[in-house]
Amino acid sequence: INLHDNTQRLQRSKAEFDRVGLRFERIEGVNGWTLSPIRLQQAYDATKCEQYGRHALIPAEIGCYLSHIEAWRNIANSPAPGGFVFEDDFSAKDWLPQVLLALSNDFGPWDIVKLFSLHEYPNTLMERHLDAQHKIVLPYKVPTCNTAYALRREAAIRLVQAAEPFFRAVDEDFKFYWEKKLRIGLVLPPPVGLGDQQASTGTIGDARRKMQNKPSIKQSLKSIYYQINYKVNLTCNRLLEWTQDRLKV
Repeated sequence: INLHDNTQRLQRSKAEFDRVGLRFERIEGVNGWTLSPIRLQQAYDATKCEQYGRHALIPAEIGCYLSHIEAWRNIANSPAPGGFVFEDDFSAKDWLPQVLLALSNDFGPWDIVKLFSLHEYPNTLMERHLDAQHKIVLPYKVPTCNTAYALRREAAIRLVQAAEPFFRAVDEDFKFYWEKKLRIGLVLPPPVGLGDQQASTGTIGDARRKMQNKPSIKQSLKSIYYQINYKVNLTCNRLLEWTQDRLKV
């Protein structure tokens, strides 16, 4: 996924893929700052975000979500059984091709497998061997960041059908995996790391910091409620999955 103006990011991504011998297809990213008010309203449910979201989404986050939807649509419309989605700020480990091949030949009960995690040793509920050097694990919490992940075609079809309107950022939505009945795993050690974060269009983090006002008491309480709601729902769903013996990837 790459925005038109971020030519250096595209060059860096191409260099990473070339270095490990992988071909790729570029997905034109959606620049949320250029979307019309009508398109923003179609994609983003501001009312629901005010009720249940962590914070109001900025146009860059809306564009990011729409970019991932476009990647999902490509996979959904492909005859292939699935695909791999990369944002353009990744770095490839030498063993990335080996992991992609292993996942392509894996028939485990997963919908999405993340290839990156900010935490090197996340809490896991189960694990199994993916190949001789790698494990596929079920993380207790779905890792933040959608830097790179595998996606099965059937899951891509469901995601496209249910995507809009959304009220959370796309990586936050994955953390609420039970809402879309997604089974999300993680490869350890991760075959992808974070690359250079600089971008001609700026980053989402930079844009949010510029637009962010001093937190109010209302916003602080809302954030606390959001975290409590997430943790309660996560615990309940993990317990339900355990009783139903669905803790598998």
